[in-house]
Amino acid sequence: MATPFTQHHVSVVVNAPVHEVYSLFAHFREYPGFLKVMSFIKEVTYYDDQRSHWVAELFGRHEWDAIRENWVEGQQIGWRSTKGLENFGKITFKPTSMRQTLIEITIHYKPPAGALGDLGEKLGAGSRLEHVLHKDLTDFARMVDQAPPGALDPASPHFLFPNKSTGQTSYRRDEHEGSSNRIAEHLHQQQEKAVWPYQREDTSF
Repeated sequence: MATPFTQHHVSVVVNAPVHEVYSLFAHFREYPGFLKVMSFIKEVTYYDDQRSHWVAELFGRHEWDAIRENWVEGQQIGWRSTKGLENFGKITFKPTSMRQTLIEITIHYKPPAGALGDLGEKLGAGSRLEHVLHKDLTDFARMVDQAPPGALDPASPHFLFPNKSTGQTSYRRDEHEGSSNRIAEHLHQQQEKAVWPYQREDTSF
């Protein structure tokens, strides 16, 4: 009998308009670095604008190739694995007001075959995944609340990722913690006494 997909869903409301939130999440290469919106993701490598390679740590190290699927500009990001760990999912962005956005993440994946995969699920890999996703989204919402003016607006010269993310094919967390620290230091200098506490411990599991 084929192993069924497990589904996990989390959501949060953030105090920023849809276009700003969508622009941040569309920067996959920043997931292992500054954003950490999926902190179990350790590396993202782009093959082209449709295909990418992902490395994650969820009760062990797992890798997969993915293709963009069901993307709706400014509304939804979707993907489906084509090789490696079987998974698919989407992130949706819905306005709840002019200045607020509901973010919903839905992930479906098949636990790795064999005893290790079964053990991981029995030990609570699924509930741990949801816990980490919820914490990541909560931290992201706090980051948005404390962001300096222009930092989240892709039309602003102070936008976090003006050209950096789109010009690189690979982004690894361990290589870019220094970059995260430099961004935080720069933001602190821009806004006296403002703390942007989006530096946190590794949540590998």
